[in-house]
Amino acid sequence: MGKGGEDYGKREIITSNPADSDVFPAWAKDIEECEKRYRVNRKSGLSSAEVENQRKIYGYNELEKHEGQSIWSLILEQFNDTLVRILLVAAVISFVLAWYDGEEGGEMEITAFVEPLVIFLILIVNAIVGVWQESNAEKALEALKEIQSEQATVIRDGVKIPNLPAKELVPGDIVELKVGDKVPADMRVLELVSSTLRVEQGSLTGESEAVNKTNKLVSEDADIQGKRSMVFAGTTVVNGNCFCLVTQIGMEMEIGKVHTQIHVAAQNEEDTPLKKKLNEFGEVLTMIIGVICVFVWLINVKYFLSWEYIDGWPRHFKFSFEKCTYYFEIAVALAVAAIPEGLPAVITTCLALGTRKMAQKNALVRKLPSVETLGCTTVICSDKTGTLTTNQMAVAKLVAMGGEASRLRSFRVDGTTYNPSDGKIHDWPNGGMDSNLEMIAKIAAICNDAGVTHSDHKFVAHGMPTEAAIKVLVEKMGLPKGHSGGSAGSDVLRCCQWWNEYERRIATLEFDRNRKSMGVIVNSKSGRRSLFVKGAVENLLERSSKMQLLDGSVVTLDQNSRNLVSKALQDMSSGALRCLGFAYKDELPEFETYDGKDDHPAHDLLLDPSNYSSIESNLTFVGLVGLRDPPREEVHQAIEDCKAAGIRVMVITGDNKNTAEAICREIGVFGPMEDISSKSITGKEFMELLDKKAHLRQSGGLLFSRAEPRHKQEIVRLLKEDGEVVAMTGDGVNDAPALKLADIGIAMGIAGTEVAKEASDMVLADDNFNTIVAAVGEGRSIYNNMKAFIRYMISSNIGEVASIFLTAALGIPEGLIPVQLLWVNLVTDGPPATALGFNPPDKDIMKKPPRRSDDSLITAWILFRYLVIGLYVGIATVGIFIIWYTHCSFLGIELSGDGHTLVTYSQLANWGQCSSWKNFTVSPFTAGNQVFSFESNPCDYFQGGKVKAMTLSLSVLVAIEMFNSLNALSEDGSLLTMPPWANPWLLLAMSVSFGLHFLILYVPFLAQVFGIVPLSFNEWLLVLAVAFPVILIDEILKFIGRSTSGTRSSRPRPLKHKSE
Repeated sequence: MGKGGEDYGKREIITSNPADSDVFPAWAKDIEECEKRYRVNRKSGLSSAEVENQRKIYGYNELEKHEGQSIWSLILEQFNDTLVRILLVAAVISFVLAWYDGEEGGEMEITAFVEPLVIFLILIVNAIVGVWQESNAEKALEALKEIQSEQATVIRDGVKIPNLPAKELVPGDIVELKVGDKVPADMRVLELVSSTLRVEQGSLTGESEAVNKTNKLVSEDADIQGKRSMVFAGTTVVNGNCFCLVTQIGMEMEIGKVHTQIHVAAQNEEDTPLKKKLNEFGEVLTMIIGVICVFVWLINVKYFLSWEYIDGWPRHFKFSFEKCTYYFEIAVALAVAAIPEGLPAVITTCLALGTRKMAQKNALVRKLPSVETLGCTTVICSDKTGTLTTNQMAVAKLVAMGGEASRLRSFRVDGTTYNPSDGKIHDWPNGGMDSNLEMIAKIAAICNDAGVTHSDHKFVAHGMPTEAAIKVLVEKMGLPKGHSGGSAGSDVLRCCQWWNEYERRIATLEFDRNRKSMGVIVNSKSGRRSLFVKGAVENLLERSSKMQLLDGSVVTLDQNSRNLVSKALQDMSSGALRCLGFAYKDELPEFETYDGKDDHPAHDLLLDPSNYSSIESNLTFVGLVGLRDPPREEVHQAIEDCKAAGIRVMVITGDNKNTAEAICREIGVFGPMEDISSKSITGKEFMELLDKKAHLRQSGGLLFSRAEPRHKQEIVRLLKEDGEVVAMTGDGVNDAPALKLADIGIAMGIAGTEVAKEASDMVLADDNFNTIVAAVGEGRSIYNNMKAFIRYMISSNIGEVASIFLTAALGIPEGLIPVQLLWVNLVTDGPPATALGFNPPDKDIMKKPPRRSDDSLITAWILFRYLVIGLYVGIATVGIFIIWYTHCSFLGIELSGDGHTLVTYSQLANWGQCSSWKNFTVSPFTAGNQVFSFESNPCDYFQGGKVKAMTLSLSVLVAIEMFNSLNALSEDGSLLTMPPWANPWLLLAMSVSFGLHFLILYVPFLAQVFGIVPLSFNEWLLVLAVAFPVILIDEILKFIGRSTSGTRSSRPRPLKHKSE
C-alpha cells in the first residue's frame, strides 16, 4: 500500500483509512525483516493453518461490492424534480376529475382520461430513462474488477500450487510471477529468478514505459512510482521471473483505494449547469403557477360561492360544487399550460443529435448532459503524453563524428510518427552515407528488437517505442551507395531488413539497469564476429576507448573528444530530448568461432549477465541520437483557439519537468521567452503550497510535472470550488477518480483503460487534444441552439397561460382544454423546437469567452419580450373565440356561413346565467359534416356549442407558435438577415406540425378525442390573419433590443474573482 497510496486520500474528497498509518512499509524493509513480519519462509510458504488464521483477520482478496441504490429508490429519485412534481400533481388531479366526470357519463369521458394518461406516460418514460442512466454509474467499478488477476501460482506447505484462485490469497503468501502474468495482489519482490524484472504499471501510475523492479529496499517515503521493490495488483509482468510476498489484499491494495475513490466521486456527482437552470426555472414556475391559480380562484369565487348580508354579516351561503370543480379544472389547465411538457424530450433529442455530430469529430459522448456542459468549460486539464503529443517516439536529432576528433556533425530529423516517409533528414551528405553514418545505421538496425507495421492506414510500433523510432531513422537514412532494398518481408522496414541480412545476429546481451545498455553479437558475411551496443550515452562513453571518424578510421577517444560528446549530450537533454549512444567492438577473441549454439564454450559467458559489462568494454564510439515524443502538429492551433475562447489550459503530466516545459513552450501553452518559474511546478511542490487556489488562479497556462493521480484530484477539486467548469483527460486506472470528479471526464480511446472509459463522460477516439477543442465548440453551438428552443417553448407556455388567465378573468367559456394544451406542448411544438437544434453555429463561437455556469437562460429583456409575445398569444386565442360568438365577419372575412347564432359580449361573459334569460334561442350550425342543434337546451350553446370557437382558438395557438419558431432562429437578428431557409429543417418541422394539426382536425375519431371540428377556408384565413402579427411584434422588439444592446451590455456584470 505504502505512503504513495496513503496520500491518495489526504486533503481530498475522501480520507485515508485510519489503518494506513499502521501499514508495514515492506518496500523499505529488507527481505528477512519482511519474512519475520509475516511469519513466513520464502521456500516453504505459509502452512494451511496460517492461511486460515490470516483469512479470519483479512478476509478474501477481492474488491468490495458497493450496494447500489435499490430500484425503488432510483425510481423515486426521478421524481425529485420540480417540473416533474408539478406534472404529477396535475395528473393526479386530472385523473380524479376525469373519474368524477366519468361517473356522470357522457361523450367527453374519453377526452378527460386522455390527459392524465398522457402525463403519466411522460413521467414513466422519464423515470425509465433516468433509472437506466443511473444504473450505468457503477460500471466503472465493475470494469475495475475485470482487470484483477483470477489465478496465481502460490507456494504453501512447501508445495507449489499452480492455479490457486487469486481471491484466496492472504498476506504472507509466496507467489511466483512469470512473463505475461497479471499481478494478483500488492506484493514485495523477494527474489529475481531472471536477471531483470519489468512490469507494465502505466495503467496504475501513469508511467509510459515498463518499470524495472528490484528486491532491494527503497526509501520509506518513496512515491508509488519509486517503490521499485513492490509490484501492484492489476499490473502485468512483461519481462522476467520472480518470487514475491503478498503484503496487501482486497480494499487495502492500491487498486482498492482507486475503487473507493471512484465510488465516492460517483456519489458526489453534481447536476450539469443546464439541469440547475431548469430546476431553478421549475421553482420559479411553481411559484408563478401558484399565484396565478389563487388569483383565478379569487376572481371567480363569485360563480361558485355566494351569500347574503343580514345585519352587516354574511348569511345564507350558497356553494355550487359543479362550478367549483369547473374552476378547479381551469386551475389544472393552467398548470398544464405553464409546464413545457415536451421540453425534456426535445432536450434529449437535441443532445443525442449533438453526440452524433461529435462522434463524427472523434469525440464519443457517453453521458448526454455532458454535451451541454462542454459548452461552458473554462479550464482544460490535459495529460501530455498521447494527447498533446503523438505518443510515438521520433528521432529529432542525429549527431555523428566529424572528419577529425575535434568535430561533430549534427543533423535535424523531421517527422512525428512511425511512418518512414514522414519527414526527412536535413543537411544529409549529397553523396550518400559515409562510413561513420553506415555504422550508426547498422547498429541502429541490428541492435534492436522493435518492429513497425502498417495497418488500418496507420503505422504501429511493436516493442519499445524508442527502438521503433530508431528503426524509422534507419529507413530515412537509406542504404549504402550501390545497394538496393532487402529481399523479402514488409516494405516498411526494408533498409533494416537489408542490414539484418548483411550482418546476422547470433547472440543478445539483454538490457539491464546497471550497465544501461543492450548489445548484440553479429556474424557478418565475411565471417567476422562483431559486437554492436546501444544505450545511455554517459555509460557508453565510460566503456569506450576509441571513436570512429567520418571516413571510418578509428582514433583514441581522448578527454577533449569526451567533453565534446558530453556537451552535445547536455544540449540535447536540455532541449527535452532523450539520448541514446551507439558503439561497436571488432576484437572478440572469446567469440571468434561462436555460432550461437549452446555447446560452444563462449555460450556460458552469455548465461551470466554479470559478464556483460566486461564483454562491452574497450568500445569504439560512433554517434548518438536525440528522441522525443513530438507534439501533434494541430495542437499549437488548438491551444491558440483555447486562448481566443477564454479557456485556460493546464498540463498535468507524470513526465519530468524539463521535457514537459519544452513541449509546453513548443505548443504555445507558454511563450518562447516567458518566465514560467511560478507557472511550472511538480505535483509534490503544488501539494506543499500554502495557498493552492492562488496558484491555480494565475492567468494563462500552468504545468504540473511528476504529477500523481491524487494531485489531479486535488487540482480538479480546488478548481471546481473556485467556480470553474473543468474538463480533465486521463487514460489509466489511477485517473478514474479524477475523471469522475471533473465536470467533464475525458478518457483516451486508444491508450485508455476500460476503467478510465467507464468513469468518463466522453471518450476521444483519436486521443487528440484538438478533438477536445472541437467538441467544446460543438458544445457551445448546441447550448446556443438549446437556448433558442427553450426560449421558444417557454414563450409558447407563457402564451397558453395568458390565454387561460384571460378566459378566467373575462368569465367566458373555457377556450382551450388540458388535452389540447398537452397536444400542443408535446407534439405540435416538438418538431420546430427540435429543428432549432440544427441552427448553424455562429462564426465567432470560439472567439467569445465561455459563458458562466450561472448565466441565466432568460435575461430580463428576453423575459419582457416573451411576456409581450405571450400576452399577444393570449389576446389572439381568446379574441378569436369571442369574435366567432359575437361577429358575423372580421377583417373582411365572412364567418356566418355555418349558420351559427351571434350573441352579445355581455351574454358571453355571463353565460352561467343563461338559464334565467327569457326567450333565448339558438339556431343549428354546421361544422364539416356535423350539425349541432340546441333545441332542447339552448344554454348548451356555450358548452357543447363552443366546439367551433375552441377549434379556432387551438388553430390560432398552433399557427402563432409556428410563426414564433421563426422568431427563435436568432436571439436578436431580424428575419431579413437570418431568413427561414437558413435552417431548412425548421421549415420541414413547421410542415410536420401543421400536418399533425390537420390530422386531428380532419380524422373524426381524433377530432372527437380532442373536442374539435373541421374548419372552412374562410375560418383558416381568419386564423392566419390573427396569427401573423406575432412576427411583426417580435421584429419590432428585436429592433429595440439591437438598438439598446450597447446600453444593456455596458452595465457592470459581476465577475468571478481572479487573482492575476
